[in-house]
Amino acid sequence: MGTTAQAFVDFLEDLTPTDYHMDTMVPARKESVEDKLTEKFPPTHEMPFSEAYLIGSAAKKTALRPVEDTDLLAIFSNENNAYSTYRYDSQKFLYKIRNAYQGTQIQQVGARGQAVRVFYKTGGYVDIAPVFDAGSGDYLLPAGDGSWIYTSPFKANTWFRGRNADLSYNLPPLVRLLKKWNKAHSKRLTSFHLETIAASCFSKLSSNHRSNLTDFFRWAANHLDVQDPGGHSGYLSSYLNWPKRDEVIRSFSTALTRAEIALEKEREGDHTEAKRQWGIILGEGFPS
Repeated sequence: MGTTAQAFVDFLEDLTPTDYHMDTMVPARKESVEDKLTEKFPPTHEMPFSEAYLIGSAAKKTALRPVEDTDLLAIFSNENNAYSTYRYDSQKFLYKIRNAYQGTQIQQVGARGQAVRVFYKTGGYVDIAPVFDAGSGDYLLPAGDGSWIYTSPFKANTWFRGRNADLSYNLPPLVRLLKKWNKAHSKRLTSFHLETIAASCFSKLSSNHRSNLTDFFRWAANHLDVQDPGGHSGYLSSYLNWPKRDEVIRSFSTALTRAEIALEKEREGDHTEAKRQWGIILGEGFPS
C-alpha cells in the first residue's frame, strides 16, 4: 500500500502535460493558426494579421493533461486604420475571422470578451482571441454586445509568474490540483479566476500539496473577490450571482472538512482512508 504523499506524486504526474504536449502539440497548433491567419489576412489585407502569442494556462504552465484547449492572442495590425472600420461593430470583426475557418464557433472568454474557437479532428481546440494593439501592453478585444473591451493578458501572466517565484515555484502544481477539484465538483469557477485566487491566497507555499490544498480551502472564501491582475475586468467573481457564490463558498467548506480528515488519517497512518478522502475531493483518477 502506497503512502498518501506518493499518491499525490503519481496523481500530479498524470495531470501534468508531457513534453510532447507542450513542446510539440501546442506549438504546432499555434503555428497552424498563424499560417491560416497569415493566409487569410496577408499584409495587403485591410486588417493584416501580425502575430500570435500563447496566453492562458499553456503560457502559465498550469494546463492539465490531456491539453484539450489552447488560448492564443491574435494581434491584427491597425496600419490601414482597420479599427475605425469595426469600431462600433466588433462582432463584424469577429465574424470576419471566424469565416476564415470552417467548423468554428464564437466562444466567450473571461468575463466579457469573445474568441473564435477552432476545433481539431484529433480532439481539442484553440480559442483565438483576436485583438488590436492599444499600446502599453493593452489590447482591444471584441465584446459580446458589439463593443470592445480592454485586455492585458501579458500583464496578468507577468503577475502570475511573479507570484509563482514568490511562492517558491510551487504554484502550478497547486493550480493543477485545484482545477481537477473544480472539474470534479460542477466546475463552478473559471480557470482564470481560480488561478488568481490561488496566487493571492498565500504568502508562502511549501512542496506539501496536501497541506497547500487544505490551506487553500480554508482561506479561499476570503479571496473570492480578487481583481483582474491585468487591471481591466474588475472583480473576477462578477460572473457569480449570490446563489452560485454561496455554492462556491460551501464547496470550499466541504472540501476543507474532508481535507482535514484526510490529514488526520494520514498522521494516524491510515493512508487508505486518507486517500479515499482526497479521492472524493479531487475526483476520478486519484490513486486509492
